[in-house]
Amino acid sequence: MASAASSRGQTPTPGSNLNAPRILCLHGGGVTGEVFRMQARSLIKYLPDFRLVFADGPFYCGAGPGIVPVYQDHGPFRRWLRWLPEHPEIDDESAREEVLYNINTAKQEDEGTGPWVGLIGFSQGAKLSASLLYDQQIRLEKEGKAETDYKFAVLLAGRHPLVSFCEYSRHPALVTEGQISEGHKYEGENPHVLSIPTIHVHGLGDNGLHLHRKMLREYHDPKSTTLIEWDGIHRVPIKKTDVEPITQAIYNVARRQGVDV
Repeated sequence: MASAASSRGQTPTPGSNLNAPRILCLHGGGVTGEVFRMQARSLIKYLPDFRLVFADGPFYCGAGPGIVPVYQDHGPFRRWLRWLPEHPEIDDESAREEVLYNINTAKQEDEGTGPWVGLIGFSQGAKLSASLLYDQQIRLEKEGKAETDYKFAVLLAGRHPLVSFCEYSRHPALVTEGQISEGHKYEGENPHVLSIPTIHVHGLGDNGLHLHRKMLREYHDPKSTTLIEWDGIHRVPIKKTDVEPITQAIYNVARRQGVDV
């Protein structure tokens, strides 16, 4: 079921720079914003010029893969989207409103004052990050304006397809907000391609690697993507040697996009 007032912003460290450019961080399925903050502790360490804010998904669910036993005391666990048949059915409008409500609440409750410049998502959160970025792009194309001004997104193990968040992107290549996205099949031409810069981080030992590569190949403009592969499974990188290439890419892309860091 949905939890309407269930989002909270998490700050990385006490006394962190309130004026720093902010990045919205979206967790995977079956965890929480706080768990993602712990999973991303190395990313936080090597991104001192940004303020990372972690939001909670609106829907309760069981623990995600690999969460028990390390994080079993950090529930109840949450999700953004449906990926299992047992997840309760929900209409697209309600699903969209719940997701955006939690995101907007996390942003409003954060004490920072810097601009919201990017997104970092892991697994389901990566799918959502790319989808929100594409929604911004297509609204700008169709209406000349959008409520967000994200400059980039970091997609850690993000699977295809994108999720449509408005009527402009309704297409069989995408799923709608209330649909189950796992097992999605579409072999036709996809006109919905994200051209705002994205950094794709793929673990070479991840069982879903072929789906991450499909996301990169079929839903993103190759001229605006950066690919980082590392020798890992389906988790957030922790070791310095794995994390530094990611954070360096974030700084590079952010600066090219005009972010003052």
